[in-house]
Amino acid sequence: MIRTMSGPTVDPAPPADPALVEEAVALIRMAGEATLRWFRNDELAVDRKGDGTPVTQADREAERLIRAELDARHPDDGVLGEEEPEKPGTSGRRWILDPIDGTKAFTHGVPLYSNLLAVEDEHGIAVGAINIPALGETVWAGRGLGAFCNGEPTRVAGTGDPALAYVSTSGLGPWSDAAVLALQAAGASIRTWGDGYGYVLVATGRVDAMIDPRAELYDLAPMPVVIAEAGGVFTALDGTPGPGNGSGIAANAELHPRLIDLVGGTAAAR
Repeated sequence: MIRTMSGPTVDPAPPADPALVEEAVALIRMAGEATLRWFRNDELAVDRKGDGTPVTQADREAERLIRAELDARHPDDGVLGEEEPEKPGTSGRRWILDPIDGTKAFTHGVPLYSNLLAVEDEHGIAVGAINIPALGETVWAGRGLGAFCNGEPTRVAGTGDPALAYVSTSGLGPWSDAAVLALQAAGASIRTWGDGYGYVLVATGRVDAMIDPRAELYDLAPMPVVIAEAGGVFTALDGTPGPGNGSGIAANAELHPRLIDLVGGTAAAR
């Protein structure tokens, strides 16, 4: 245990099991292949869920596929997905799955949708994987093991000045006018290369920040470990760590607090 002058501190979380990281990557790529069979397919039917958001056969089939694989491989693990009820576990480990993050992009034939998978243990998110099947890109990370894009190490960009930053988001609908104006006044360039793909762009240094004023746990579950292992910071917009706080912001350690100061209290539209 590490000790300080004021007493003991919490032991650092142990590194993730590399075999578990490899398994998560294989599973999310499997889900991606399942969705590609429906991508730009004229027979794709789009339904509406109770909240008005779209859902397709591709979403449902990909989630069922991964759940079946997890039931066979890890029957005692819990599973939380977007499309089916949560399966409680007894192992102390939970898999968090979004079969298609960016279903609207998917249904419009835009190749920026993603498949998301995370593994949570008693220390938090241990493994995260973001797959962009239509582009052939997968970004993944294991706690203490680094972040990778298609097997190559990856890092966030070093931009610390909001005036020089490219800031991505999933769409401006959830934003307040005040937050948009604050970013524009600071000189930031706002783009909507959003959903999971926006976090891929941050983790690979192609944009400087990704902001989601509103998001669910399954939308954000891989992001804490992916962004941290790529050298960045991920929190909710109020600075709270973790993916289950209703919002997300990812950037490097210098830019992150400056963006929170700009939009953290005003980003979500009331």
